[in-house]
Amino acid sequence: STQLSVNELEIGVTDPLGVFDPLGWLETQPEAFERRRAVERKHGRISMVAVIGMLVHNAGIEIPGSMTLDGSVKFSDISDGFTGLFEVPALGLAQILLFTGLMELVTWPASDYSGDYGTGYLGRTLEGEELKFKLDMELNQGRAAMLGIFGAMIGEGIQGQTLAEHIAGGGAILIPGLF
Repeated sequence: STQLSVNELEIGVTDPLGVFDPLGWLETQPEAFERRRAVERKHGRISMVAVIGMLVHNAGIEIPGSMTLDGSVKFSDISDGFTGLFEVPALGLAQILLFTGLMELVTWPASDYSGDYGTGYLGRTLEGEELKFKLDMELNQGRAAMLGIFGAMIGEGIQGQTLAEHIAGGGAILIPGLF
């Protein structure tokens, strides 16, 4: 596994915002910073996977096969978006929770605040400025993904349409020249 050779307090601190600590926790609760950063990193990673999953599922790409042993509920039968969660059979939800719990306890333990699970960056070990750049990028993209998946879920709850349906219906405001 790699060792972080950059200051954890400097990771994710980028212009123009700099250190964003509106509640002053860095001064009042410095001992909790490491855990909060680990939670932010993990939530960012989960959100990035959620955004990719949303985009893939909304594109109509489905896993072939069935969710149930008797074949009564196929993967393609599950609706796009957040409402699809309520269509997953109870045993399927239990498997998801069990798998997530095992990942949390065994593979990515919550007590490991480093965020380094021994894989490196695509098998490479990074150091110095290159490592800081990649960690900054991961945290900032994780932050964007957290806001993105949250926004997509809220939009779906308000409108009753997935992000793909909203865009396909001409409801998205696109900035000319940007998209």
